[in-house]
Amino acid sequence: MRVLVTGGTGFVGSHTVAALVAAGHEPHLLVRDPGKLENLCSKHDLPRCEYTRGDMTDAHAVRRALEGCDGVVHAAALVALERARARQAIDTNLRGTELVLGTARQMGVERIVYVSTAAVLFDPARGPIRPTHPVAPSAGSAYGLSKSQCELFVRGLQEAGVCVRTVYPLQVIGPRDPGLSEGNQGLKMLMELPRLIPSAGGMQAIDVRDLAAIHVALLEADPAPERHVTAGQYLTWAQVCTRLDGLTGNRTPRLSVDGRLVRWLGRLGDEVQRWVDLGVPLTAEAMEYASRWPGADSSQTLAEFGVSFRPLEETFEDTLRWLHEAGHLSSKRIGRLARPRRKRAGRERD
Repeated sequence: MRVLVTGGTGFVGSHTVAALVAAGHEPHLLVRDPGKLENLCSKHDLPRCEYTRGDMTDAHAVRRALEGCDGVVHAAALVALERARARQAIDTNLRGTELVLGTARQMGVERIVYVSTAAVLFDPARGPIRPTHPVAPSAGSAYGLSKSQCELFVRGLQEAGVCVRTVYPLQVIGPRDPGLSEGNQGLKMLMELPRLIPSAGGMQAIDVRDLAAIHVALLEADPAPERHVTAGQYLTWAQVCTRLDGLTGNRTPRLSVDGRLVRWLGRLGDEVQRWVDLGVPLTAEAMEYASRWPGADSSQTLAEFGVSFRPLEETFEDTLRWLHEAGHLSSKRIGRLARPRRKRAGRERD
């Protein structure tokens, strides 16, 4: 298939492009900066991808990009966490989603994957997150507000019978990140800062390569309007720290603290980042998720589409090694992972 990928030079989008190529499909990208595409192809060792130059909020560019396409993965989004940028994020992300998905519908493209976020379903009072949950009553960031608005629009399309498959990832981590996305920033923070871990809640990360494989599987299946939670194995924060220490050989001190303190630190982080970029996801929204995450179950999606998640230790190892190779973590921080890698049995490196 010829598949349009928006956000193809970003973290999730670039791995989706690589997975499409590996599966024998032909990705076509909508990009604002062709130079980023050259960098993507080099890092993923991909042949030069075709592209249309333009923005997702440009109706003419979107239509040109969709010409001749059999499917689309809409992964582009303006990630703006500051409240001051709420209107910009909502306008950009909602307009882009309306144009990409709406134009695909007009042009008869039936295979559509929309990349949402599990954050739009976050409501601890409802228990473990399910794709049938309503859109959460509130969001703490401009990005969260914008994705909630996009979610309502997409659900309207699905109710009208448009074959959009929505995926709800959270805490996406993995190697080869063109920038340093929020999930990888969070892992870096865990390795560098004092570990004040919430006494409740936990982490449910998904490997970006597994998420990309799910996108391909959803595109290849018979078109249908569906929603899928794509969250990895749930670990408490104590379990996360234990596994990271086991991989690195380091014994990093940790202190379990009440969730209220963690959430207060997040609010403090919001105030500080009005003036200074801390470079870490210390926000009220992130700390709310960290301390009150109710869990989510992806087993039905995995079974239905024949995909699986790689072991979380493998994801942690590959991500930490990449963070070190890219200069984001020192050799001291990753301990024995700074040594040359031994050949991994079973799954081939990708």
